[in-house]
Amino acid sequence: MIYEPAGRAREFSALACNVYRGCSHRCLYCFAPNATRKDRTEFGQAQERPDFLPTLAKEAARWKGAKSQVLLSFTCDPFQPLEDTAGQTTAAIQVLHRHGFRVATLTKGGSRALKALPLFKPGDTFASTLTFLDNADSLKWEPGAALPQDRIDTLRAFHAAGIPTWVSLEPCINPKQSLEIIHETYQFVGLYKVGKLNYHQAGKLIDWADYTDKAVRLLTSLGRDYIVKDDLAQFVPPGFPQKNVR
Repeated sequence: MIYEPAGRAREFSALACNVYRGCSHRCLYCFAPNATRKDRTEFGQAQERPDFLPTLAKEAARWKGAKSQVLLSFTCDPFQPLEDTAGQTTAAIQVLHRHGFRVATLTKGGSRALKALPLFKPGDTFASTLTFLDNADSLKWEPGAALPQDRIDTLRAFHAAGIPTWVSLEPCINPKQSLEIIHETYQFVGLYKVGKLNYHQAGKLIDWADYTDKAVRLLTSLGRDYIVKDDLAQFVPPGFPQKNVR
């Protein structure tokens, strides 16, 4: 249940846990169906993992490595609609805390995450993937996810409660909107992770050098921390670091 991610995922977190099998957000760009060897229709029918909580508790209790932050989740969304009835994410947060771990949740579930806000402790972080500001674009690419403003309002609520927040700008599908997202959120987001669009043909149409240059310069001018993912590292403008985290 608790594992060390590899490849691109390693840039997000040293430890992770996938709370559910599949995800009903049905994002067109999602890598997880291929990673889990499921067709997209099957993957979109999210399910609870059998014996998830008892197994997680046993693993957490006997974990031998450093008990750092665990990211929920890579191959599913921890606050997808199934969470409303199953509650495995809120339970997992409590189990991990009980065994000395801290948690980060990365979600497109928006306000569905608010019921878990009281569980967050020092050392935890809350993150959202933001791809668009336009609702029509979001509904086309992420038909089951929360709309952009709902995600943004939820980030603001966690920030107001004193929980550190960050935003994944990966995937970037519309560079103009990704830059606008920074303008709209920088006052209550502490860190941005800047990535590209992988696993989709539309990524070949984007000028990644121009986008990376503009994103890094904008974030620097606003005094925001950022991490440029390795896929875009070659495009970081001269004189600027790939990672600027205080």
